Amino acid sequence: MTSKRKQILMRQKASFERELQERKSFLSGKGVKSPQADRDTIVRKLRATIGAVNNRLRMIAENDRRAEEVAKLKAEKAAAPRKEEESKKGEKAKKAAEEGKVKKIKADKKSAPSKSPEGGKSPKTTESAEPGKAPKEKKVEEKKEESSG
Repeated sequence: MTSKRKQILMRQKASFERELQERKSFLSGKGVKSPQADRDTIVRKLRATIGAVNNRLRMIAENDRRAEEVAKLKAEKAAAPRKEEESKKGEKAKKAAEEGKVKKIKADKKSAPSKSPEGGKSPKTTESAEPGKAPKEKKVEEKKEESSG
């Protein structure tokens, strides 16, 4: 995409330079000297557009240079040995395996809570809906015991 844009900008620059030369030759034919010709509005506008095109071309060149550097860095990174990364991954896998081996203690089923006590509000229980799962409070306590011990 940038190569097409670069070609377009090069053609525009050549066109503006041609127009600038034509305008200067026209002004010199009228007898206008070069310092006054430089102050002509059309000449100034053409020079500004040429400068803008030059800036755009410079930016395209910088982007191309950056893209080449990034491609070079990626190639170097891909060619670099991966021993360090593999050892780190191995350590993470071992830690995950150790955590997975921790046994969960199954809690006994508790009896259903009463409808409402005299206080007006029913007490909240942490029992799970499924009978095979332990209450949340016990899981939290287990984690605390594992981390401290």
